[in-house]
Amino acid sequence: MSTSDFRLEHDFLGERSIPAAAYYGIQTLRARENFAITGIPIRSEPLFVQSFAYVKKAAALANAELGVLPANIAEAIAQACDRVAAGEFDDQFLTDMIQGGAGTSVNMNANEVIANVALEIMGHAKGDYQFCHPNNHVNCSQSTNDAYPTAFRIALSKKLVGYSEVLGELAEAFGAKGDEFRDVLKMGRTQLQDAVPMSMGDEFRAFANNLREELSRIEDSRRLISEINMGATAIGTGVNAPQGYAELVTKHLSTISGLELVLAGDLFEATYDTGAYVQLSGVLKRTALKLSKICNDLRLLSSGPRCGINEINLPAIQPGSSIMPGKVNPVIPEVVNQTAFYVTGADLTVTMAAEAGQLQLNVMEPVISFALFTSISYMTNACRTLREKCVVGITANKEHAQNLVYGSVGIVTQLNPVLGYEASADIAKEALKTGKSVHAIAVTERGLLSQAKWDEIFTFENLIRPDFIQ
Repeated sequence: MSTSDFRLEHDFLGERSIPAAAYYGIQTLRARENFAITGIPIRSEPLFVQSFAYVKKAAALANAELGVLPANIAEAIAQACDRVAAGEFDDQFLTDMIQGGAGTSVNMNANEVIANVALEIMGHAKGDYQFCHPNNHVNCSQSTNDAYPTAFRIALSKKLVGYSEVLGELAEAFGAKGDEFRDVLKMGRTQLQDAVPMSMGDEFRAFANNLREELSRIEDSRRLISEINMGATAIGTGVNAPQGYAELVTKHLSTISGLELVLAGDLFEATYDTGAYVQLSGVLKRTALKLSKICNDLRLLSSGPRCGINEINLPAIQPGSSIMPGKVNPVIPEVVNQTAFYVTGADLTVTMAAEAGQLQLNVMEPVISFALFTSISYMTNACRTLREKCVVGITANKEHAQNLVYGSVGIVTQLNPVLGYEASADIAKEALKTGKSVHAIAVTERGLLSQAKWDEIFTFENLIRPDFIQ
């Protein structure tokens, strides 16, 4: 390559050659060299890139309005931010998701790209920073310590919207199966042992409602992360920011992002506090564990098909064994289980990172962002996959499930109000010992109740919605 293929940029550590076509600059280059950790660059989270563009545009507008940034430079920055927010320059956001420096490299990556786009808009060459500088102009009235967490919170909020939609769709799919299976009688189980009869519809509606509960918890978390610290700059004092900037930039940012953002009442506290991330991570873990439990149930209920419970059939989507012909495994619930394990581990990462902050800043926010972004992405994918490739295709083995009920000793519980606990326990004991049915012992052999009484007690409706019959 010739020298014309590169441009020279400098920082206080020295000079470096940057590809002439690149919109990023010297600090992004250093970050690429220093932080080869995940191999996952910031561009993999386009909402994060977009949110940085929102922050920089809001800052430019506020700075221009307050007279600390020339109008022509502010306008060029705003136009550049619009293009960055639209995804035009995602490929220029190269820094690793996990990095040292509390996110400074990500912030500078954004500053450099936006500055160079703005320079071209103004008719100047990339790197000609006297006309639009990454620090002096794009980062005007800001620090990484308020720009990074603000962009992070905006991106989280928008990412949670998509997650909530997919989780809600999964809950609705379980609810639809609840309606479909409302007339399927089955045995309920506790501690993996026969308990009392129930409707399969109630079982699946419970799955749906269990997940619907999480939607309100997600909204609670979104409200917590809507509080931002823009204007705090380095530690909360607002150094290098003009009077009134914090309130004005928050107003512009709310308009640009479409979110109801609130300026924190204590900018010192807000700059180091990561409590909202801990709460959100806990919500993600809570939902993951609920979803994993549901998938465990689906695997149990579909076990067999001939030597297990076999009350439901999961869609057969791929062969299950390289050696056992005809075997089909519950691979979709299994992959959701594994996703839940990851999210649970990521929650521990967030917990440790939140605790590790010192004094006026928590420098571990990059790993918090990585943990939360990946957890939300993976949970979104898991919910979509479970709905599309499993839940909507589940069928019930109605006759088999009903036969299990009437062949179970568990139905003896229905006789407690009529015969008393001791007599019912004696019937159960004989049934377990001999293999006889509860009906045969109670009605045919012992005559403890009439066939008419038996028929009154053991109707479908009374089994799934029991009346107190004596």
